[in-house]
Amino acid sequence: MPAFTDQTGRTVFLTSSPQRIISLVPSQTELLFDLGLDHQVAGITKFCVHPSEWFLSKPRVGGTRQLHIDIIHQLQPDLIIANKEENVKEQIEECAKNYPVWVSDVSNLDDAYEMIEQVGTITGRNKQAKLITDHIKKKFAQLQTKNPVRPAGPASGLQTIYLIWNDPYMSVGGDTFIHSMLEAAGFENIFKHQLRYPELTIEELQIANCQLLLLSTEPFPFQQKHIDQLQPLMPRTKIKLVDGELFSWYGSRLLKAPGYFENLLMK
Repeated sequence: MPAFTDQTGRTVFLTSSPQRIISLVPSQTELLFDLGLDHQVAGITKFCVHPSEWFLSKPRVGGTRQLHIDIIHQLQPDLIIANKEENVKEQIEECAKNYPVWVSDVSNLDDAYEMIEQVGTITGRNKQAKLITDHIKKKFAQLQTKNPVRPAGPASGLQTIYLIWNDPYMSVGGDTFIHSMLEAAGFENIFKHQLRYPELTIEELQIANCQLLLLSTEPFPFQQKHIDQLQPLMPRTKIKLVDGELFSWYGSRLLKAPGYFENLLMK
């Protein structure tokens, strides 16, 4: 019986190559599509919006943090792919009582590369996964060549705050995947010395004296109206809306991130 170790150190046993996969993570769902596993994916979450044809046609098993275990039982998966941060531990443990569950744990680009290749291995798509990671690495290397100030630092010295949530405001600490993407893109995360997702008051945003404030489109859907609210309170700060998927999705969408970051730096 093949055994695989996931990114949390758990051992996952499969009796054969998986043919009924449920993905509980949007970025990993898109990866499964790009690995050519259309017929093998039996279920996704309601937040798995890419690819659109799967979003419209695949059975949904609830949200990333509110799974419908009864639907999972109906689908009878032979592999569930989850994530330590995005899914609820107790729900994953419940699933693992009946089905093989492979859990990713991604905090930086190296973790993302490992995740992609391990998912390729467990699903029998090794070559396709290696091709994806090679292309991603090449694109990020090209981005760093164009931003040669230092390997993991700002091309323009911009002191940056990235917000993921409103009311309360929440930013990202140095142990998050988004932080690693900010560094790779060439931004200096003001809160890199904090952990996880620090809550902030408007007064703390003001005294941080950041040059650039990035408002993400997810998980909170920041819009232009939020820029209009914040700009008078932070008149010397440049405020931009940014695509949250390209800062936080750690699957094959990483292929699109370096080009997006390059355009963002030029604006």
